[in-house]
Amino acid sequence: MRVCAVDLKANEANLVLLDSDNHLFSVPECRAKKITLPSPEAQESIQHFHRTMSKLIEDYQVDKIVIRERQTKGKFAGSSAGFKMEAVLQLIEGVDAEVFSSNVMKQTLKRHPIDVNLKELGLKQFQENAFLTACAYCNQDKK
Repeated sequence: MRVCAVDLKANEANLVLLDSDNHLFSVPECRAKKITLPSPEAQESIQHFHRTMSKLIEDYQVDKIVIRERQTKGKFAGSSAGFKMEAVLQLIEGVDAEVFSSNVMKQTLKRHPIDVNLKELGLKQFQENAFLTACAYCNQDKK
């Protein structure tokens, strides 16, 4: 199964692709490490983000989009641009998208700790949360 994990920060979508086969993971190359929504209030900008993400999902034959859950209220609440990007990701045709609970993620990473060097995987520091989201999603105890 190929997962595209997304960590939304302000007006950026940080991306990581992860292939999972019987709890063995690999991180394939991806042409985009982050995609920016330059003008969240402009329809053209949102449509461009949708086209860009749809093409990436199609080209890399992604089976599932996993979006890291963000708070909706309080000091650490996500931005309006982030929630627009989340909606766009959920509307991409031909692929399932899921908002992955932070609590489930923390519990899964506690049971299945990930100890890898991001640089060795070819990832940047800003992709760490997306990578951990993908690993936790693929390791979670499914019912």
